[in-house]
Amino acid sequence: MKLQGKLIIIGGAVDKGSFTETDLDKNAAKNLNFFEEGILKRVINESKHKELSRIEIITTASKIPLEIGPEYVKALGYLNAHNTDVINIERREQASDPEILDRLRSADVVMFTGGDQLRLTSILGGTPFHDILLDKYRNENFIYAGTSAGAAAASNNMIYQGSSSEALLKGEVKITSGLGLIDDVIIDTHFVQRGRIGRLFQAVVGNPKVLGIGLGEDTGLLITNGRQMEAIGSGLVILVDGREIKDTNLTQIEMGQPISISHLVTHVLSKYDTFDLDTFKMTIKSSQYV
Repeated sequence: MKLQGKLIIIGGAVDKGSFTETDLDKNAAKNLNFFEEGILKRVINESKHKELSRIEIITTASKIPLEIGPEYVKALGYLNAHNTDVINIERREQASDPEILDRLRSADVVMFTGGDQLRLTSILGGTPFHDILLDKYRNENFIYAGTSAGAAAASNNMIYQGSSSEALLKGEVKITSGLGLIDDVIIDTHFVQRGRIGRLFQAVVGNPKVLGIGLGEDTGLLITNGRQMEAIGSGLVILVDGREIKDTNLTQIEMGQPISISHLVTHVLSKYDTFDLDTFKMTIKSSQYV
């Protein structure tokens, strides 16, 4: 089945402008220069009706939803996307509310903010809201955009806990089920800035069929048809491919002991580079050999 929707997953700290600056409004042009090439602008350009698209910000993962939601509305407003509002779902019963479900049905884009991905999946998983979200993504010209927790929760398998410094100790990385928009990947965020490479190594060695995706901050992937990925934003995307692993001690060691892995393949993508999940082929946009 060909998926009709698009997935935009972002590593966190999306550049929304310096909204903490008191002189933002008079210096908006300076602070928002990044928007011309930035991730939020790309979300708008990829959406069904561009600046006229109906965009709903979902703040469920956040501990400060009343602060973070209006930031996105303001940022998108500076990009002339004024048909934007916030849905704050804090309890599971709200995910069955007819008014909220109607708003989701009418949305061209939903953008899930950062926070706690386990909070996001435990509140929304298996609800009518989740069912409609999946149906729209599979069958409509619709965008699921998620940053940080919203990105981590997009796949079938989801990392929800694990110390960066001890990530290659057996059992340190905790994995559960995500929202299920994309198969055969597992996603980690704030990847470069928080040194999370070990978390992804452990996630992949436990099931090498799954491609590890590590998203840097203000960096993401645009995924079309659930298979074709393009790097967007200002930083790096790290891919961890375990299909060619030759050996590991994973099943021989006790919990808490260091993991050994032989022949783990990695790729590094920057802006406009692409990767095909069917062929596992990476294409560097500005290759020195072209």
